[in-house]
Amino acid sequence: MRFLLKLHSDQHKPLLPVNYQYPLSAVIYKILANADAAYAAFLHDTGYRKEGSLKAFKLFTFSDLKTPFTIQGDRLLLLTPHAELQVCFHLPQASENFVKGLFMNQRIEIADKKSRVAFSVTGVEALPNGFTGEPVQEMVLQPLSPVVCGIINENKHYTFLSPEQPEFIPQLMHNWKEKYKAVYGEEHMDAVFEKAEMEVLLYKNPPKSRLIWIKAGTEAETKIRGFVNFRLSVKGMREAVELLLNAGAGVYNAQGMGCVGVEHKN
Repeated sequence: MRFLLKLHSDQHKPLLPVNYQYPLSAVIYKILANADAAYAAFLHDTGYRKEGSLKAFKLFTFSDLKTPFTIQGDRLLLLTPHAELQVCFHLPQASENFVKGLFMNQRIEIADKKSRVAFSVTGVEALPNGFTGEPVQEMVLQPLSPVVCGIINENKHYTFLSPEQPEFIPQLMHNWKEKYKAVYGEEHMDAVFEKAEMEVLLYKNPPKSRLIWIKAGTEAETKIRGFVNFRLSVKGMREAVELLLNAGAGVYNAQGMGCVGVEHKN
């Protein structure tokens, strides 16, 4: 399920860290913990994992903040007190009203050692998934935050891939299947993904690369590279496409990477 949060700040000319994704992710965990400590702890400490695997998936993601800004060094100077944010969770539809209520009237503070911005959640809107009644869905997806995709190298780190590289789609497909296994198991996976397809659709201008610092300024700082300014044409069984929309494409989804929205149906 996917929600649009409308945000408002009372601060004059608020300054936001350029690398706001990690503190924003921490705020989302905190909101979940205040309502359901067991679920939040499960996401933070365990996550979804396929049997016998050490890799776990949080199965939630969020978009970039949508608000006009100018860059001032390592800060974003917001030009309006209003912002929008999409948050996505792979949860049963019956949880929609519960999750919607969690965020309504919440206070979201995004801070590091240099600056702090406080937003009030003034509205929460459940977003449609745009599905048809057919078992196989075909959609064009627009990244709402950088898509991070990579191959683990000999140093156990990612070699990050651009959408223009031939390995990009096979790695995205692999990650999509691994998420599916973690949630639904392997029994029907081959049949579900038999009809699955994914293709990069490029604009006239090439994809844009963005370097993001996770836990910036700490000993645990990690640098990741994601890409925007492209689209994904996707075809697949409804439950698989829904998982992609709810949990994100690629890796580092719980840090706000790989959030996608429906541009239009093919």
